[in-house]
Amino acid sequence: MIEFKQSPKSLCIFRLSAIGDVTHILPVIQTLKKVWPETEITWVIGQVEYELVKTLAGVEFIRFNKADGWRAFVDLRRQLKGRQFEVLLMIQAALRASIASLFIAARYKIGFDRQRAVDFQWLFSNHRISGDHRVHVLDGFFQFLQTLGIEEKIYAWDLPIDESDKRYATEIRNGKRCAVINPCSSARSNNWRNWARDRYAEIADYLHSRGLQVLITGGPSPAERDYCQSIVDRCQSSPKNLAGQTSLGQLLALIEGAEFIIAPDTGPAHMATIVDTPVIGLFASSNPARTGPYKSQDILVNYYEQALLQHNHKTLEQARWGERVRHPDVMELISLDAVKQAIDRLL
Repeated sequence: MIEFKQSPKSLCIFRLSAIGDVTHILPVIQTLKKVWPETEITWVIGQVEYELVKTLAGVEFIRFNKADGWRAFVDLRRQLKGRQFEVLLMIQAALRASIASLFIAARYKIGFDRQRAVDFQWLFSNHRISGDHRVHVLDGFFQFLQTLGIEEKIYAWDLPIDESDKRYATEIRNGKRCAVINPCSSARSNNWRNWARDRYAEIADYLHSRGLQVLITGGPSPAERDYCQSIVDRCQSSPKNLAGQTSLGQLLALIEGAEFIIAPDTGPAHMATIVDTPVIGLFASSNPARTGPYKSQDILVNYYEQALLQHNHKTLEQARWGERVRHPDVMELISLDAVKQAIDRLL
């Protein structure tokens, strides 16, 4: 643990992505702002992720656009030339992030412990966190503060929503009660986290029968837009397909006004935590105790333990913390009845 006789003048957080992990940084910042109100906080963040949290007060943002390749490193070096931070929290264990940290001058560079660090991150830090690694990602982030001698944990997100985004959401809802279905997780190799289209369609029709307007949301990629449209095409009702049509701020406002959101392990599920909207999370491939929406653990549809046994032939205790079940049929374990029951409990 690093002991400070007084709060440091400056602190930099390095966390570029992804949307879910960026939302987990917010309680860390709220805690820092309360415990060390005089400390100037800088956040090096991804260009896309910045669009979600740009309304956060009291933080200097430095944007790192991964799409620019090596030019992003040159730009980061230019922006930080001549600056010296007292503390750098290296909350992204990836080679790109570690290389970028070389351009951030800081007295204390705090990274993950050897058990959680990847891509040799421990070579780029001079202090490391410690503690139980079998915890939720958010609580793992709080271990960075514990390394600074801060034991307090403030579970507050406090992210303002822009008024124009609120107006957009109000117009879309048009005075009706609604539920959001965000059916897709990030598109990566062997990332089997999406539930079947026909099951989503049946749930959309079920929500309609319960008197709710259904909003289908998703990202702008052609694959995600097609996935969402194929769900709508299978419906007997007429959900609104907003895939690729919303900014992150508009999506957050839509989620804030919804009764709940139904989603797999994906960023918008964590965005719901920011605005206290319940999440019916669909989990089989990944462990919700590690990566699930933080405030909705008791209402998730969780088949992860069953999936581990069936496909990885391990119990929860035998599996590595956060071990993924990478099987193309893993999400088929989640039944329609289980999701309908979760909806009924909330309604």
